[in-house]
Amino acid sequence: MKSIYNVPQNKLIEKIALELKKIASIKAPAWSEFVKTGTHKERAPARDDWWNVRAAAILRTIAKIGPVGVSKLRTKYGGKKNRGVKPEKFYKGSGKIIRLILQQLEEAELVKKAEKGIHKGRIIAPKGASLLDKVAAQLSGKKPQVKAEKPVEIKKEPVKKEQPKEIKKPEVIEKKPEDVKEKPKEEKPTAQKTEKAEKKPEVKKQDIKTEQSQEIKKPAEEKPAEAKAENKVEEKKEEPEKKDKPEAGKPEDKVPTAAELAEKAKK
Repeated sequence: MKSIYNVPQNKLIEKIALELKKIASIKAPAWSEFVKTGTHKERAPARDDWWNVRAAAILRTIAKIGPVGVSKLRTKYGGKKNRGVKPEKFYKGSGKIIRLILQQLEEAELVKKAEKGIHKGRIIAPKGASLLDKVAAQLSGKKPQVKAEKPVEIKKEPVKKEQPKEIKKPEVIEKKPEDVKEKPKEEKPTAQKTEKAEKKPEVKKQDIKTEQSQEIKKPAEEKPAEAKAENKVEEKKEEPEKKDKPEAGKPEDKVPTAAELAEKAKK
């Protein structure tokens, strides 16, 4: 259960002030429009409902540190006074306002007088404690709605993070050996292609040689008879030239004289 210690204090005081307006015994006097809350103040309060706000603050203070009297509350709501060129000095708050508010709260049965050891003053009454708890519960009722929305957003984030798990590392490892095996298969056709590429030019060269030989043979067959005769004459001319040339290592034949030729003719 939420208490006055677990909620924002400024909101708690504002909410209690609204509840105190509903109580008839707590009412601002006529002079509250012109009075200051202490000698250290320069002007009267600007808010119209400042009396209820001060009563709510005093009720919360009694619940926290009671029993408490007027003297301690005057010190709590006092402050420093601006004295011009002189240094500032602390002054207590107005005792009349605090005393009258305590009387009104006691009349509404929100506080009561009590003594604890050497301390005496006002403490919170059961009715006042229930009012404070009720207001604190109303303020805390808004916070759980905000907290309920946050866990829903946090649960969605882990679901998004599970998506990267779909990538399986073993599959990537299995693919690597397959790639290595496939590479040699791709190299074999390249070697065969190079051998075929080397063989083809040889076939072409043989074809070229055969074609050239055929071309050479054809004109030889197609030579006319006149060409044959010319070739024979050329061959005969070449033969005497060969005979005139002495062979290496043989002695040269002697040229016959005119007398020898005449004797051979007579015979």
